[in-house]
Amino acid sequence: MGLTSHKVLALTVLIAVVMMAGTVWLWPRFAKKSWQAVLGRIGVLLATQLSVLAALGLVANNYFSFYSSWDDLLGTGDSGPVVIHNKADASGRLLVETIGHASVQGGGAMGREPGKSGEIRKVRIDGAATRLSTDGYVYLPPQYFQPEYAQKQFPVVIVSTGFPGLAENLITRFNYPGAALKLLQDGKIQPTVMVLMRPSPALPQDTECEDIPGGAQSDTYFTKDVPSAIQASFRVSTDPQAWAFMGNSTGGYCALKLAMRHPDVFPTAVSLSGYYQAADDPTTGDLFGGSKQRRDEADLMWRLKNLPQPKVNVLLAGTKQGDGNYKHDTEAFVDAVQSPGPMKISYSMLETGGHNFETWSKLLPSSLEWLSQHLKVPNPTA
Repeated sequence: MGLTSHKVLALTVLIAVVMMAGTVWLWPRFAKKSWQAVLGRIGVLLATQLSVLAALGLVANNYFSFYSSWDDLLGTGDSGPVVIHNKADASGRLLVETIGHASVQGGGAMGREPGKSGEIRKVRIDGAATRLSTDGYVYLPPQYFQPEYAQKQFPVVIVSTGFPGLAENLITRFNYPGAALKLLQDGKIQPTVMVLMRPSPALPQDTECEDIPGGAQSDTYFTKDVPSAIQASFRVSTDPQAWAFMGNSTGGYCALKLAMRHPDVFPTAVSLSGYYQAADDPTTGDLFGGSKQRRDEADLMWRLKNLPQPKVNVLLAGTKQGDGNYKHDTEAFVDAVQSPGPMKISYSMLETGGHNFETWSKLLPSSLEWLSQHLKVPNPTA
């Protein structure tokens, strides 16, 4: 049974309840003043606490989708670099492989007709340059299937979860497609293709969207391989002004960092509760090959103070209270941006809210509206 299986959760909860009841039932027997009774009390307390913690951990994991499988949890999976097996277009660019479909829910969705609600395709995106691969979803807006838009090229936003979240969270927890559809129907955003992904194409490692010396080249994967595959597979604009990166937590850090590093690829970015320095923990390992320069360049505050500021538009969204030092770090980042200067920065903050889906879902509609205002698809006939 899988880690996220309801049967596993039900069994774990049942064991916890039985252990608690058993502890209450057996406690009088361990009331004696003997070493056997003391060991018995210690044993039943530990067993009960472990079973309750396991049940609570599974409930939290099933809600937040931190880990999708036992391999994810234990770090035993092999989801890293794979052999490229996808088809290519006439120019040799790899095509996105469709491996399934999902229905658009909420947000004014009308049945399963793509021309009314759009279409969600589950895809596998292989990288020609990096030989990395990851699964995700592509949301095509209803206009993509309407005859009057047959010659239209659409803008694109790559959306990333936090680590180690599932790309599916962007549909089931955030409902990006439903939120975008509602805003589209209300005339508040332009039709946009969304590419929904995880932030690391080399699981179980958290790559922090870095090109790791001797390891996974995640920066290159997101800035070269993914745009190339999407452009080869869908009717989207190739102009950088029509492309953006957006994400929450780790995905927010990736969005901001990739925009600052590659303004020619992602001149627009949205960071929902993103941080400003690369994480450094057992899931990341040594991302920089011991190089202080590489580590400094991954520190976004350091980049602001020591490198020319890029010509980009970014939105920072989060909360004033409830999310650690986010408010302080964001205000320091905003203050460090030169004004006037090439980097244009906007920010929005809720009064309170945690580092969670509920907070980010509240920030999503206004963030998508801001994003749509900055995506530009040049007129091909101009």
